[in-house]
Amino acid sequence: MAGTIETDVVIIGAGPVGLFAVFELGLLDLKCHLIDILDKPGGQCAELYPEKPIYDIPGWPIISGQGLVDKLMEQIAPFDPEFHLGEMVTGLERQTDGRFQLTTDAGGHFLTKVVVIAAGGGSFQPKRPPIKGIDAFEGASVFYSVRRMEDFRGHDLLIVGGGDSALDWTLNLQPIAKSLTLVHRRDEFRAAPDSVNKMRALVEAGGMQFQMGQVVSLKGQDGRLEGAVVKGPDGETDVVCDRLLPFFGLTMKLGPVADWGLNLHENLVPTDTERFETSEPGIFAIGDINTYPGKLKLILSGFHEAALMSQAAKRIVSPDERIVFQYTTSSSSLQKKLGVI
Repeated sequence: MAGTIETDVVIIGAGPVGLFAVFELGLLDLKCHLIDILDKPGGQCAELYPEKPIYDIPGWPIISGQGLVDKLMEQIAPFDPEFHLGEMVTGLERQTDGRFQLTTDAGGHFLTKVVVIAAGGGSFQPKRPPIKGIDAFEGASVFYSVRRMEDFRGHDLLIVGGGDSALDWTLNLQPIAKSLTLVHRRDEFRAAPDSVNKMRALVEAGGMQFQMGQVVSLKGQDGRLEGAVVKGPDGETDVVCDRLLPFFGLTMKLGPVADWGLNLHENLVPTDTERFETSEPGIFAIGDINTYPGKLKLILSGFHEAALMSQAAKRIVSPDERIVFQYTTSSSSLQKKLGVI
């Protein structure tokens, strides 16, 4: 087909795990193209939590979501991966020669020997609270994620929710907000106990307000929020705010992956633990989208899966080539690929 891109590997999803897969595949001389529905690399880390600290990446006691993405992009630069952003894979079909033909909703066509699904939980969107007219304020005064903390400096903030995201952003934004009120429907939280204790200490010290109840309506016009009405145990009260941050979680949708003939389990893709291959030979799944006994949904786990997947992918792409396992610390050939010698 005219305009078809031929490559060794197509990675669906450009989050941290998909990015690290480029590194592991690159060490084995495999060329990668990445396709992601978002408009930039990084997945959820870059889209929803760019400034949120991550504490369990080896070698980094603390690193932000965007910081991790930046480091991964720096790490894979020697392998010159090609990104196709703002596109969704809509079709996947095995060809008579064993390769896969992929098509996207932007008219892209790819022919590849290996497909790696690194799409996290699939496509995701924040859950919208059931508040009449909230859509008129979205993007101007109502936000479902924090991309830049500075955008909220000096504002009257109303955060709604009782999970980790709500409590984490309460603690991170409180020092720079003009005022901050946290609203949750009950006085019990699903967040880390330490975060809850810190929030209660701020309330006790007068640094913020906590109100039990639910937001039932918004005040303002032309996208400019002026306040919200909160219905609690003692009736309705007005809360002054010009920014609303509802954290009600994400709705995950597997999307077209569900139509590719793979075995699925509760909207996840089962794999083995030797190669992280799916029920379809040549199609692998790594990161949060896969499932197997003992699976932990950690970025660290996805990195491990990417390393083993890459060894198996090399055997598919170059079946007649002898694979010699090498360490980057001692292999001059790998160090040349990385541009360090």
